[in-house]
Amino acid sequence: MPHDYADSPLFHPTRAGELELSNRIVMAPLTRSRALSGDVPRPSAATYYAQRAGAGLIISEATQISDQAKGYAWTPGCYTEEQVAAWQPITQAVHDKGGRIVVQLWHVGRISHPSLQPGGAQPVAPSAVTPAGQAFTETGFQPHQQPRTLEADEIGCIVADFAYAATMARKAGFDGVELHGANGYLIDQFLRDGMNRRTDAYGGSIENRTRFLFEVVAAVSDAIGGGRTGIRLSPVTPVNDARDSDPAPLFRYAVEGLNRFGLAYLHMIEGATGGPRDVVPGFDFDVLRKTFSGTYMVNNGYNFAMADTAVHEGRADLVAFGRPFIANPDLVERLKISAPLAEADPNTFYGGEDQGYIDYPMHR
Repeated sequence: MPHDYADSPLFHPTRAGELELSNRIVMAPLTRSRALSGDVPRPSAATYYAQRAGAGLIISEATQISDQAKGYAWTPGCYTEEQVAAWQPITQAVHDKGGRIVVQLWHVGRISHPSLQPGGAQPVAPSAVTPAGQAFTETGFQPHQQPRTLEADEIGCIVADFAYAATMARKAGFDGVELHGANGYLIDQFLRDGMNRRTDAYGGSIENRTRFLFEVVAAVSDAIGGGRTGIRLSPVTPVNDARDSDPAPLFRYAVEGLNRFGLAYLHMIEGATGGPRDVVPGFDFDVLRKTFSGTYMVNNGYNFAMADTAVHEGRADLVAFGRPFIANPDLVERLKISAPLAEADPNTFYGGEDQGYIDYPMHR
């Protein structure tokens, strides 16, 4: 890696809505499944995130907006006073290191299991379409079950839950929020016709399938400001059995509609999440980049050379790195000096305590 990469625009400060960022390298959201009872983040999360505060922006692990929103064992929430109190020293630790951190808020919809739901209830979804795959529960992997179709009057309650969790996130000290509209979770389930079979105002046409997305973004923007609200989309990923018959016009309409909210950024997963970038040959992400009027973040399989080129060529304003941040808490510094990157141990990605979490060394 040439040494002149130290002058890369990736290392230049920038702005994303109301957020002043020291560089353009973002720590992508990484589920680590280490929360405690009550879906409270563990105290050592303060060390974990502070170690990585050299990123221009940290996006936290996905964090549920309600007890119904949960889909994986040991993931945190941001909707109770106890959870907020546990997040406060974490956000403070990042700020003490000069970093910025937003919380990724999700409702997983059908990607859950009754054992993770209040009262053992069925997971909810736009339609009763059972996803392929398995849920990660406290007793191991279990097959997904058929979800219950949301009633129309329930949808507004979930929109309100997103707005409330965003308000609680600001109380917890987060600089903003990222709405998880990707990877086959609830917002994505409404968007894509392979998961949304509704015949009411939330299904059928592109206008109807994007209704829930826009209602959530509007409610959160009203609650904390559009300039502190980002959103993540994944137009073509097949993760969590997500699919759509014609994603190009759907996501162009969605992205165009997002422009009216003055968002902090749009976080775009290019290709299959954590997999091939060309999963749908010919899908033109440049169209979406040109359609969005704000700060544009790219993600999926970027190395430093690719990221540098993307920013140089104007195809991205920010570049998110995921797994490299697990084993390289000082990833930004390593990239700047062309230092070798450590490899993470996948056996400690999910669950457990501090091993494989806060014990990866700095380069120097």
